[in-house]
Amino acid sequence: HLGYGDGPLSAGGNAAQGKPHFGADDNGSGTTGLLELARRFGSMKERRGRRIVFVAFSGEERGLLGSAHYCKNPVFPLKDTVAMINLDMVGRLRDDAKLKKPNLEIGGIGSAKNFETLIDDLNKKYDFNIKKTRSGTGPSDHTSFYVKSVPVFFFFTGMHPEYHLPT
Repeated sequence: HLGYGDGPLSAGGNAAQGKPHFGADDNGSGTTGLLELARRFGSMKERRGRRIVFVAFSGEERGLLGSAHYCKNPVFPLKDTVAMINLDMVGRLRDDAKLKKPNLEIGGIGSAKNFETLIDDLNKKYDFNIKKTRSGTGPSDHTSFYVKSVPVFFFFTGMHPEYHLPT
C-alpha cells in the first residue's frame, strides 16, 4: 500500500520505518468489498439492469493517479456513467457508544438529486448512524469522477489509530 514506510506518507515514526505498510483497511477493505460485490453480481443468472463496471485503482495516495487516468481514458463514456461508488476504508465499522448503532460516513449525498432520499430510505432497514456529506469531493478516488460531473457516493467507516501503520 505505502511500501516500506520510508516515504512522505509513512506513519508510526521510527518503529514503523522499513516495515511493510500493507493498508489492510486503507485500501484493502475497499478492494475486498469490490471483489465481493463483483462476485455476487457476477453470479446472478440473467441479471438485468444497468451495466456495472468494477474498477480497482492504484496510486490514490500519490494523487488519485489511477482514477484520474481512468477518467481521461474511460472504458465506457463518462457521460453514460450514472454514478461512481467508492469504498475506501470500510473495514472498521464500529458502533456509536451512545446510540449503539454502527457509524457510517457517506459523502456525495448532494451530487445527485435523489441520493439523500435513497440513503434515508435504505437506512430505515439497516439503521446506521450515518454522517452525511453533501460534497462530491474528498481525499479519495471519487473526486476524479465528481470533477467530471459524475455523481458519487463515498462510503467510509472512519479514521482509527492504526491508519497507515504496518500493524
